[in-house]
Amino acid sequence: MIPQDFEDWKDCIERRCRIRLTAAFARERLEVYNNLSHSETRQFIKLYGEEHHRRVVSWFTRIATERVL
Repeated sequence: MIPQDFEDWKDCIERRCRIRLTAAFARERLEVYNNLSHSETRQFIKLYGEEHHRRVVSWFTRIATERVL
């Protein structure tokens, strides 16, 4: 199942994939996903579609810019 909202996506990444969604990690992923000529980005869009790509970019942006209190 492809997550359709931020909380499901975050749960999938952190709990199922065991990846910590830090601001630094999010910025690294954004460098790739914001580059539409990058082979990984092209493959991601091919597999999951442009709409999901836009959602994932927005979710990584949210993680990258959230302030930790």
